[in-house]
Amino acid sequence: MKLENQVNLSSPKALLLSLAIAGVIAGCNRQDADTTAAGTDTAADTARFTLDETNLPPVNRFTQSDLDSSVDACTDFGGHVNGKWLAANDIPGDRTSWGAFEMLDERSKAVQRQLAEQAAALEDASGVEKIVGDLWATGMNAEAINAAGITPIKGHLDAISALDSSEAVAEYLRTSAAKGQNFLFGFGPEADFKDSANNIAYAMQGGLGLPDKTYYTDADKADKLAAYEKHIAKVLEMSGVAAADAATQASNVIAFEKRLAGVSKSQEEMSRDVSLYYNPVTPAEADKLTPNFSWTRFFDSQGVEAPEMFSLAMPDFHAEVSEMLEDVPVEQWQSYLRFHTVDGASPYLSDEFVQANYEFYGKTMRGQKELKERGKRVLDTIESQAGEALGQMYVDVAFPADSKAKMQELVKNLSAALKPRIENLEWMSDETKAKAMAKWETFTPKIGYPDKWREWTGLSTDRDSYIENVLAAQEFNYKWQLSKIGEPVDKTEWGMSPQTVNAYYNPLQNEIVFPAAILQPPFFDPDADAPLNYGGIGAVIGHEMIHGYDDQGSRFGPTGNFENWWTETDSKGFSDLTGKLVNQFNAYEAVPGKNVNGSLTLGENIADLGGLAVAYDAMKKATGDSEDPMTEGMTRDQRFFANWATVWRRNFTDEELNVRLATDPHAPANFRAMGAPSNLPAFAAAYECEAGDAMVRGGDDQVVIW
Repeated sequence: MKLENQVNLSSPKALLLSLAIAGVIAGCNRQDADTTAAGTDTAADTARFTLDETNLPPVNRFTQSDLDSSVDACTDFGGHVNGKWLAANDIPGDRTSWGAFEMLDERSKAVQRQLAEQAAALEDASGVEKIVGDLWATGMNAEAINAAGITPIKGHLDAISALDSSEAVAEYLRTSAAKGQNFLFGFGPEADFKDSANNIAYAMQGGLGLPDKTYYTDADKADKLAAYEKHIAKVLEMSGVAAADAATQASNVIAFEKRLAGVSKSQEEMSRDVSLYYNPVTPAEADKLTPNFSWTRFFDSQGVEAPEMFSLAMPDFHAEVSEMLEDVPVEQWQSYLRFHTVDGASPYLSDEFVQANYEFYGKTMRGQKELKERGKRVLDTIESQAGEALGQMYVDVAFPADSKAKMQELVKNLSAALKPRIENLEWMSDETKAKAMAKWETFTPKIGYPDKWREWTGLSTDRDSYIENVLAAQEFNYKWQLSKIGEPVDKTEWGMSPQTVNAYYNPLQNEIVFPAAILQPPFFDPDADAPLNYGGIGAVIGHEMIHGYDDQGSRFGPTGNFENWWTETDSKGFSDLTGKLVNQFNAYEAVPGKNVNGSLTLGENIADLGGLAVAYDAMKKATGDSEDPMTEGMTRDQRFFANWATVWRRNFTDEELNVRLATDPHAPANFRAMGAPSNLPAFAAAYECEAGDAMVRGGDDQVVIW
């Protein structure tokens, strides 16, 4: 029972290469007799919600007292700006990383908790406030959840036990998917790469319990694979399988997933070749490729009219699944489905299941020292199942109106600064520049929150069962997604909720999006001076704009269509420049014996480099020829670069860092603090660095792209 699809194709950041700036980072029969459906009026009654700001964590601003004068800025800029802070700020036990993003997330969560508690206390709640209130109230009812134990999913386990043929397995996969519980692949709508104004269906790879295919093959991850096998056995035993049988079944599940991993694309491959997502076929053509899994029948089972064409991404993966339906014994399929049913449901079941889930995925995989308290876990659930519903309430109490206006001005200024950088590129021909400028002219910014809120009519929740509410929301969300297939793209939609501390670029719509929760210090402060704001949110804005021209975003044209708008010579020149950036980051040693993967992180490193350069230009234009006021002995330029580094202050557990090195398209934060500035002459001038200093790249070592 996967409580979320392997890939959420409705989210631009999930489908399109995780292009957001911070990589941080699953049916039961329902009893609806006493439920109240979410009404057609989805606007929260904001007069009923208040915010006690005295109970919010403090914001994290750049302060000059954080600077470590014993560390030379020209040698280790990250250590100079952040070393003292990192040494003084341990990672909280329920986290695996801690820095500017996480501190803002804690603040956002504190706001969300106040709102969820107030919504749950309403006696006449309707619409979004009822959905949020019901999820919160049932999620916090530990007594009821513990009393239910595994009972809420027993019907699913019985259905799996009854499977007696490959045809029965295929039918179970279809019926489970129709409830939003797709074990083997992600399925949903996204804009057609060749016609970005309209949605088509995409079917993606999935089915793995570990973060990447390399966890099933690489020697340096063998300990995690062994721990995963033990986790599988434990979960199966907790579900009622005898201990000896559980160990055998766990071995079978590992063999099953290894076979899937053998035909899966790695995170690096997925991040660096967007074309992998697009393989247009007819349902009949897909049926020939997967004779044991009919896509024609699949569309019918999902309640979707079979289209003329859909994208069967990673076709080798789907062909292998078809073969496995024929040659893998039903008993092995049952072990795989039973484990993932219980494992996916574990966060919403009784304490022993929650603990087992944490012990492996949190503690073993990522070094998390303690389980998140229940309230935080429930808020994570609300975010995943009804994030925009809670977002309506969030922005009305936590997002000042003037912040949006000031952000609009910053976006305008960054856009103006980007234009001459494109026009003056020496390595690009006029022909390609004209296409790049056409893309610049069509950038669409979205700030704070959607102009049109999502409709929740039809989702019924109650105060009876936490997991039943989660399953209801999951099925509702899945069907809402499927309703978009074959329809025009709704350009008012967002891929993140307003309370998310992040931002993203969506190449299919050529849009840059900044949720409300990131528009706080150290990123954005309405009362701060230009150097801090341009070094923070200004560089973030520039980063998202440059994603339109990174190694993958640059494969989409001004309208969002997947097209080649480069001359052959310009394309080669671009590749030569980006290759130098790959080499720069390959040289950074993240942990002893393990370096950053410059290829995996290339898109983000391009965006950091170009975004910081554009933000610096915009800051200089905004401050003009006015005399530098010098703040506590620091120049404007020094404060600009110092706040950039402040954004990237972040501690990681060793385990978390290792996972990120294998899967995250973002370089570890301390290298982001230093990588882009080291290529900018303005940084060297600001800190009076000299040729030969570690933070100064000159000659052929310097990378200038956008």
